[in-house]
Amino acid sequence: MSEIAAHKTLVERCEKLSAQDIVELCDATNDSIIEGGGFGWIEPQGRETLERHFRGVLLVPDRELYIARLDGRVVGSAQLVRPPRNNEAQSVGATLTHVYIAPYGRGHGLARGMVALAEERAYGLGHRVMNLDVRETQETAIHLFESLGYRQWGRHPAYAKVKGQIVAGLYYYKALAAPRRGARA
Repeated sequence: MSEIAAHKTLVERCEKLSAQDIVELCDATNDSIIEGGGFGWIEPQGRETLERHFRGVLLVPDRELYIARLDGRVVGSAQLVRPPRNNEAQSVGATLTHVYIAPYGRGHGLARGMVALAEERAYGLGHRVMNLDVRETQETAIHLFESLGYRQWGRHPAYAKVKGQIVAGLYYYKALAAPRRGARA
């Protein structure tokens, strides 16, 4: 009889990053970039560039960072972007961006957990729609978002250039609902 060890998983809104968190987040980001998923960069970035990026995210008032941990180690992140305060007309919607889990952290429900936490937070802030976009080549992400109830509303034929090829982008939205009682807040 073989015994499978249970892994400890956690998704959380991140308001500060420890030195160890930033190392793990940068590694997870580069590993995801190399694998081709979830981030706008095509080539791995230096630690200094990624650290500046993530520390900058924490400083932007209308942007929130979510991280996923597997056995205490940061293995992915997502960002919730709220519309600027001077755009009241579009305050109904928020945007989910840069959702990824490093290859070694997949299969534990962490991406689903980050998306759910960001949706709950957006709803709590008064947003009723979540928007996102993704390259058509990111089939795993597309499957995830569609399985979570996101509906495709558009396609941009020249959305991005990846390794010399122009690829289309897909645009999605989801009407947000109040979190269920007993759900994590």
